[in-house]
Amino acid sequence: MTRLWGTYQLLLALLVALVALGGNTLVHKDTDKVLWELKNVSSSSGNVKQCLWFAMQEYNKDSEDKLFFQVVKVLRVQMQVTDRLEYFIDAEISRTNCRKLPNSNENCVVKNTSKLEKRQMCTFCVGALPWHGYFTVMKKQCVDI
Repeated sequence: MTRLWGTYQLLLALLVALVALGGNTLVHKDTDKVLWELKNVSSSSGNVKQCLWFAMQEYNKDSEDKLFFQVVKVLRVQMQVTDRLEYFIDAEISRTNCRKLPNSNENCVVKNTSKLEKRQMCTFCVGALPWHGYFTVMKKQCVDI
């Protein structure tokens, strides 16, 4: 009986502590709160590839250019954890030879030596819950190079 009472008191103490913390240790809803600081991650990670693919889909959809852009080189990827995974991706992108038509970006070639050549250095911040198939471009900044 004494052992059961001690276990009950311990569970009650843990419950009180969780309530006092607002439950933040179990479910985190505050997007300003960083649970895991920025760390470098490999550009070959499956989640990174998904995030970069999604970012480029959004970039091409929002771009007024008549041709698709694609990634030429990934320079750096960092990730932090808030209420989601946040990937900060620095990449060089370039205009391709593919017009923006349905399903026309599958075999695109980067324009290197023509007057249509255009390269940009972009930083994408992509929020992801990949296990739910959720991706959002939180920030996009590109400059011509």
